[in-house]
Amino acid sequence: MAINIKRERVQELAREAAERTGRSQTDAIETALERYLAELAADGDDRELRIDELLARVDAEMTPQTRAALLSDDLYDADGLPR
Repeated sequence: MAINIKRERVQELAREAAERTGRSQTDAIETALERYLAELAADGDDRELRIDELLARVDAEMTPQTRAALLSDDLYDADGLPR
């Protein structure tokens, strides 16, 4: 499958990457995209880890009383209906 790169800057980057690595433009683009996708996956993993750590800290600081209040007072009104 062929792609048509219309942006001159992208074409220049592909040429430069190919020249500097001694590889074809296709190989240079493939490597760049693989690295970019790996970086995105790692960022997602890091984000999930940071969220888990934050939730663990919040959970550790909660007392049974605050936990019960959050489960009832914030979610339901005096009649037991969702807010």
